[in-house]
Amino acid sequence: MKVAIFGGSFNPIHKGHLEIIDKLAEMFEKVIVIPNYQNPLKTEYVPANIRYEWLKKSITNPKVEVSNYEISQKKVCYTIDTINYFKQFYDKISFVIGADNLATLHKWKDITKLKELVEFVVVTRDNIEIGNYKTIKVNIPISSTKIRDKLDSTYLPDNLKTEILNYYKRKKMEERLKRIVEILDNKKALDIETFNLLEKEYFVDGVVIATTMGQKHGFALLDELKRKLKPQESFLFVDESDDWIVVDLGDILIHLMSEEYRAKYQLEEFLNSYVGANK
Repeated sequence: MKVAIFGGSFNPIHKGHLEIIDKLAEMFEKVIVIPNYQNPLKTEYVPANIRYEWLKKSITNPKVEVSNYEISQKKVCYTIDTINYFKQFYDKISFVIGADNLATLHKWKDITKLKELVEFVVVTRDNIEIGNYKTIKVNIPISSTKIRDKLDSTYLPDNLKTEILNYYKRKKMEERLKRIVEILDNKKALDIETFNLLEKEYFVDGVVIATTMGQKHGFALLDELKRKLKPQESFLFVDESDDWIVVDLGDILIHLMSEEYRAKYQLEEFLNSYVGANK
């Protein structure tokens, strides 16, 4: 049986990947898609089990198997190790790589042995010199990085558009809230609380509440937020008073409150009850 192995992070799976998989299914008797466990050079990683489930939900072709082999190892897997494993079951294996990998292929672990074990199939879109390798041409100009950065669902699998996009929106909101908390905490704000309201029926997606140690401290916190968050965040409106400063970032509100005002208005209690009512 002629088998093609297509590995990667699939972070997330998109229509470019699916086009490659469909073309491989036309060329080979079987296609094995292998999401990796972790790439040590990348930090913005969706947990392996989630990426694995996205792949399984996206692929319906009976000739294609989604394998959890590398995920089950729970460590970084070298290609040579993965190929040695599958060589137990298949004699003829083709391994799929992107054209951008050709320049560093000589650095791969045991590359001489790897070339003896597999035939490389190169996925190309640009005018990169390929040489004598078998190639697959893809026409969809998209990458997983662009999807994550721009939160664009255009090239996501149709049945997973909402699920994947909401996942990355939640992650980005968590990262932004965490950054705000770090800034406030470093400047000695007290009792900092955050609320991720992205999937709730509220007029903003996130809220941060912190207690100040007086008027001067409140204005110092505001100055620090402006200094550290701009230009990544847009300060659309700031309402300043001695006891309560509200910062409007568009989809996030930051409340810097005196201890007296925070106890009086109990805003976090309202938000906690609101979140509970919308679960």
